[in-house]
Amino acid sequence: MRELPKTPLSARRPAMLAVTALSLVLAGCSSFNSTQRAEPYGGQEWMQTGANRVANLALRDNLQSIRRVQLSLYRRNPREWRKWAPSADDAIQRTWDAVMQDKPLPELKGARGIDAIRLGFETTPQPYTGDRVAALVIGWASMLKQANGDTWEQTMIDGVNAENAYRAARNIEISLWLLGSKTGPDGQPLLLATEISERGRNLVADRELSKVTARLDLMAAQADEKYRRAALDFSQNWILGSLGPFFAMAKP
Repeated sequence: MRELPKTPLSARRPAMLAVTALSLVLAGCSSFNSTQRAEPYGGQEWMQTGANRVANLALRDNLQSIRRVQLSLYRRNPREWRKWAPSADDAIQRTWDAVMQDKPLPELKGARGIDAIRLGFETTPQPYTGDRVAALVIGWASMLKQANGDTWEQTMIDGVNAENAYRAARNIEISLWLLGSKTGPDGQPLLLATEISERGRNLVADRELSKVTARLDLMAAQADEKYRRAALDFSQNWILGSLGPFFAMAKP
């Protein structure tokens, strides 16, 4: 039987490297899928950088925090959702439909961001007659979208707006202060939010809005750092790409 000619080692080396690289990729994917918080890849994710992904995750968590605050406020202020919905769940659904579909509520007269928040706390000369909780949610959500580059899902052509993120964080802090201090003509709080008393403790608004503020501050700092480090990162990558092999050879 004739023996098949052997492939030279130099010709086999690229194939061996390709197989090794593919094995490492598959092993990495396998370990990634086994983590507790892992999610399947989305179609849009292939157009995102690592920074885009982190920003989108921060936005997702911030929106979830606002939903928790909304539900907590509705439980303590049922008169608000009763102004326009048969249930708190229905009011929540209507609010987020307006947010995601960019359909402003008639009572807000096109107001968004901090303007919607101010209107929600308005008592004079004309008290705000709409759902004050929904007004706050729409104001917060629109600020988060602006901070995220005016998009709900970043891609490589988008980025966090550092100034908007910082400003949104301060406006969230102001909102939290207004929740605890703003009262109506009768001296009673416009919205019952935080409570520490003999009846119990309710710190949902403080806890969740503080998380939102912290995430926004971190994203603002990261956006500022990205531009500050751009030239340095380019130089480091060039040095490592050009001189990396020489550094490796110089190691004992």
